[in-house]
Amino acid sequence: MIEQLLMPFQFPFMQKAFLIVAIVSVPTALLSCFLVLKGWALMGDAVSHAVLPGVVIAYIAGFPLIIGAFAAGMVTALATGYLSENSRVKQDTVMGVVFSGMFGLGIVIYTSITSDVHLDHILFGNMLGVGANDLKTALWIAIPVSAVLLLKWKDLMLHAFDPAQARASGLPVAMLHYGLLTVLSLTIVATMTSTGLILAVGLLIAPGAIAFLLTRSFGRMLGLSVVICMGSMLAGVYASFFLDSAPAPTIILILTAVFLVAFTRRILQQRRATGTTAA
Repeated sequence: MIEQLLMPFQFPFMQKAFLIVAIVSVPTALLSCFLVLKGWALMGDAVSHAVLPGVVIAYIAGFPLIIGAFAAGMVTALATGYLSENSRVKQDTVMGVVFSGMFGLGIVIYTSITSDVHLDHILFGNMLGVGANDLKTALWIAIPVSAVLLLKWKDLMLHAFDPAQARASGLPVAMLHYGLLTVLSLTIVATMTSTGLILAVGLLIAPGAIAFLLTRSFGRMLGLSVVICMGSMLAGVYASFFLDSAPAPTIILILTAVFLVAFTRRILQQRRATGTTAA
């Protein structure tokens, strides 16, 4: 019985899958808290979809795919910010137009070339095919991104919660704004190999949303989101081995289930509080 339960840890490809989810879970969880607090959930969706043309162009030019992905992500983030600040169109509308246009461009370019890079691996990840270079790339990105978010979490929190107050306090608001966009693009690049572009958005929203429902302290929210994200990702990879399912979608389903449990718990707490007050 124990041997069967430990079977997933005996295979090298599963060991690498467990390792990469442990690496990417930290920066994605931390970043998700700021995206949820700032209302930038759609920004993560936009950037994750919009890196596709950068990946394809980098493949054609012979550059590393992560360079193309990061460049496309930054172009999308900066273009979205510029258009929303200099037009009457709301930010969510601008993001929808920009990311759908970039995603469409990526599909058109991809279908016009002959490539040995499978589109499914770009969109949905290839967690069980992770190599040593993928682990190194994820680690090199995850460490500085996590360090920046942890060292500057108070400034970023104030900027996300009240930009006007942050500006009045003398904080470099523009630097924080574009720094957060840069961190977002880097994080998506780190998760591209494991979860893919489409499912990466789940990691950039769910952990922070769940932690937001469970605590009122932002400091505790950061720590709780990391525990939730890492636990869900490790559980998803483990369960996918026995379910014979893809790890990335399994992880997202577990995060969704955890969110529903946290949401139900919050509703029940509110009802009990209302009942106590009425009594």
